[in-house]
Amino acid sequence: MSYADTHPLQRTPMARYRHSLWLLTTRDLKVRYSTSALGYVWSVLDPLVMAGIYWFVFTQVFQRPVGTEPYIVFLLSALLPWMWFNGAVSDSTRAFLKDAKLVRSTMIPRTIWVNRIVLSKGIEFLLALPVLALFAIVFGAQVGWQLVLFPLAIALQAILTAGVALIVAPLVVFFRDLERAVKLILRFLFYASPIIYGVTNLPPELHLWAAFNPLTGIFGLYRSGFFPDELDWFNVAIAAVMSIAILAIGLLVFRGSVRQVLKEI
Repeated sequence: MSYADTHPLQRTPMARYRHSLWLLTTRDLKVRYSTSALGYVWSVLDPLVMAGIYWFVFTQVFQRPVGTEPYIVFLLSALLPWMWFNGAVSDSTRAFLKDAKLVRSTMIPRTIWVNRIVLSKGIEFLLALPVLALFAIVFGAQVGWQLVLFPLAIALQAILTAGVALIVAPLVVFFRDLERAVKLILRFLFYASPIIYGVTNLPPELHLWAAFNPLTGIFGLYRSGFFPDELDWFNVAIAAVMSIAILAIGLLVFRGSVRQVLKEI
């Protein structure tokens, strides 16, 4: 172990940032699970219940062919990452307001208060992946080479989610009604994204428009390991470009507003 490892002040700024980010993230996870009797189970119970409801509605009630069989695997492969995106963006609306005293009094980069939410929700997503694997085995989903693209999907989603959260977090401080507006937008985005359906279920004239929702390409990457037809490299390219652009915009918005945010909270 080096001297810098045992003396935090001797670390590089990036190393100190990573260390602080990890401490805050683990603190969030410990607080979240320590106050709940079921703990980790809640991180998978919510998407499982939602998947069960949609599976029942679209296969047992309407009996309308949506997605691809096994449908429960098709659902979960997009629903689990959606829970990460939805939870991180929702919680980012209170990233500064919830810990206002700590945000004002500490000297660590303020982006850490947003990134810790993205990271903690991302860890919950990773912890839920064994459930997806279990359903894939039980229902006999075929696994293809495209499964190696899973890390790429995680990286793109982390970039996109961080970018959106960096935009939302400071703006909510100035416009408190934006917190409710974000929830409405997320509800709309849930149905506008290929979660309970696939891009192939959309009318041909909507395929191009769907590509400009970056979640379309990202969810296609997640699903491609089990459903190769869901992989569309055009959608992935659009998702990559838009995710990087949104992150750049998020950093500009955040840096341009952080001083005023500290005065407001």
